[in-house]
Amino acid sequence: MPLLRTPRPVPPAEEIRPLRLADGREVPVRWVRHPRARRLRLLVGERGARLTLPPRASIGAAEAFLHEHRDWLAAQLAAHAANTPAPLALWREARLPLRGAQLPLRWQPGRYARAVLDEHGVLLQLPERAGEGQARAALREFYGQQARADLGAWLPKYLPALPRSPLSFRLRPLSSLWGSLSPGDALSLDLALVLGRPSAFEHVLVHELCHLIHANHSRAFWREVEKRWPDWRDERDYLRAEGPGLKAALARLAG
Repeated sequence: MPLLRTPRPVPPAEEIRPLRLADGREVPVRWVRHPRARRLRLLVGERGARLTLPPRASIGAAEAFLHEHRDWLAAQLAAHAANTPAPLALWREARLPLRGAQLPLRWQPGRYARAVLDEHGVLLQLPERAGEGQARAALREFYGQQARADLGAWLPKYLPALPRSPLSFRLRPLSSLWGSLSPGDALSLDLALVLGRPSAFEHVLVHELCHLIHANHSRAFWREVEKRWPDWRDERDYLRAEGPGLKAALARLAG
């Protein structure tokens, strides 16, 4: 009679584990097992620290990886806290990030909640009894309009040389990625990209469009990216350094 083997327990897809830093503090780290992950990856975002693990990565290897990178993590958490903007305060002067600049924000009573860009900065119109939620929704729509305008200006340069066009575009906050292309050719981009410098935004668009040619990160894929954006490494480094602040700013201002 064949022996029955006990099934190996499947680790949870997501869990919170504490990590002790060199100064004795404990910080929570969100462990996420991703079916397409090929290596351990540590990021700091609006929800704190996140460790992405390949499906078969061992607990011991992950703990050793975190211990090795705990000083880097402490620095990233401190920088993220320092760069986190204050929540939007109604009817108070402020500055809004857009395309790598800080624009003055002005307020004006209006029938509808809406934000517009003019020669003086950003004008946010609100009904007198409007609350913070309406202001944030107006800014979310404003950033979406600005991002769509940028995409409309850039896409004609790249689409003719591609085998097909994306089926759809979606702009929304993303927790860790800057963009993705689904198997059905739906392209998603992080709305926070429009807050940073335009070259970084356009580089992410180029990266995702090149997945219409190669649905992987092979050498052939990177040759396509390099052909269209030779300085892609500069934009990658910019997003690694400034990206957490951009994501945090979008979350604070527009939800």
